Amino acid sequence: MSGAGLRFLLATASAATLLCALPVHAQEAGLRGAVNEADTTAQLLRRRPAQQPAPEIQDQAATYQPISPGAVPEQTDPAGTDDLFSEPPNAYAADAANPSSRPTTTAIQRSREARERRAAPARAAATTAATPEQDEELTTGTVRQGTVDSLIAEENGPESERQRAIEGRRPVPDENPFEPTGIRFGTFLLKPSLEQGVTATSNADSSSDGKSAVLSETTLRLNAASDWDSHSATIDAYGNVRKSVSGQEVEDVEAGIDGRLQLDFADDIRAIATLGYDIRPESASSPVVIVGTASRPVRHTLDGSIGVEKDVGKLRFAVTGEAAKESFSDADLSGGGTLSQEDRNSTLYTGRFRAGYEISPALTPFGEIEYGRRVYDLRFDTAGFERSSNRIGARAGVELDMGEKFGGEISAGWLSEDFDDDRLETISAATIAADLRWSPMRGTIVTLNGTTQVEGSTTPGESGSVLYTGRLGVGRQIRANLTGFAAAGVGWRDYAGRDDHELRLSAEAGLTWWLNRYAGLTGRLRHETFDSTLAGRDSKTNSVFVGLRVQR
Repeated sequence: MSGAGLRFLLATASAATLLCALPVHAQEAGLRGAVNEADTTAQLLRRRPAQQPAPEIQDQAATYQPISPGAVPEQTDPAGTDDLFSEPPNAYAADAANPSSRPTTTAIQRSREARERRAAPARAAATTAATPEQDEELTTGTVRQGTVDSLIAEENGPESERQRAIEGRRPVPDENPFEPTGIRFGTFLLKPSLEQGVTATSNADSSSDGKSAVLSETTLRLNAASDWDSHSATIDAYGNVRKSVSGQEVEDVEAGIDGRLQLDFADDIRAIATLGYDIRPESASSPVVIVGTASRPVRHTLDGSIGVEKDVGKLRFAVTGEAAKESFSDADLSGGGTLSQEDRNSTLYTGRFRAGYEISPALTPFGEIEYGRRVYDLRFDTAGFERSSNRIGARAGVELDMGEKFGGEISAGWLSEDFDDDRLETISAATIAADLRWSPMRGTIVTLNGTTQVEGSTTPGESGSVLYTGRLGVGRQIRANLTGFAAAGVGWRDYAGRDDHELRLSAEAGLTWWLNRYAGLTGRLRHETFDSTLAGRDSKTNSVFVGLRVQR
């Protein structure tokens, strides 16, 4: 072999030797340190203490951390050895002496422990001072928590101001301090009142030949209203007794009761039923004149109705049936004995149909037709006339509803009654009806009422008469404990088949001074004038009433 070939072979062998020795040189250069068999065996039998941070290594890759719990223990050697398996000799003795001091051995557990320490600073501050070893222990018991109030921020607004005692608060003023409180009776609220006083009058019985007298007058009233979630019912009753103390002898008794029931069903359907009864002496202004009687007969009136109302959009429909029974007791004669009034007893049956259209919630025009039959208890009266008749009527009007300010209805029409006896002339006349209520200002109420009524007769050959009545009243609460009213009335009677007529005018005013919620002093003035084209029927009456009224 030549010299050149030998030199090439030696160079190649030297390079191969250097390449094989590089890993060994790196191992001993400080990347991992020297490793021998004895050190490896000792490291496998030891574990690292808890919470010892790894020494900082410049320019070195991150050490691998396994996830499995307990796979690689942590270092606790304060000398800071680089050996991943180094552990102090007394590691097992420390674990046996204090088992709870064993630290978590995974990264997940260490991060969970760090989060718990950051999330509960108040809990750590509430505990007593602990040793460094106790601070490193895991919490395994119940930690004392603060009260609920301590977790809520206290507001410093107006609602947190100190309030006065209930006894020291100013009472809320009562809008109607003298209105009756009423008596609770089941689901009804009863409001009774009693009025007792003395009446001085220039005409005790309001007749053409009446005399002055002083009368004791007692009036009992009762109002009852239901307190139901749905439907409604009301009852109004009264009783009045007038008896002479001096002057012309008079003893009158009047009483009446009216009830109303309204049932509200689905689909805007309402059922309304009424029932009433009234008893009183017949008025001296009655169209039936009875000659030679000591007193007027007592008149009984029993009436009732039932109807159904239905709303269809803006259309309003109503169907109503009514019945009214009128009867009279026997009249006492001046010379003794009685005179039967049975031929005046009758019953009127009527049916009405109404249709209206709501232009606005406050205005609903309507039209109504009526058909009825008046039946007398006796087919022929004492003069031999058949007074039963057929009744036909029609009217048009408007309903008003503006809440508490204004409401009611007013109408006008025509009414006709045709008698079974051809000798009696048919009664035919225009009709008016009104029931309005207006409050122009608070504490003031204005009312207007009007009716048209067909009256029968027992005079042979006469059909009867038509009576128009109207009344305008004003009530005012002058002060909280002082109320007043004033009213004016008019009545016009037109006799069918002749030119006779009668006019009645009346006016009255009164005041009530309330001593308290339950009692008050009351007084009234009244004037009435009755003018007739018939002889012996004119009269005038002036009266004054003073008394005490109690209510509940």
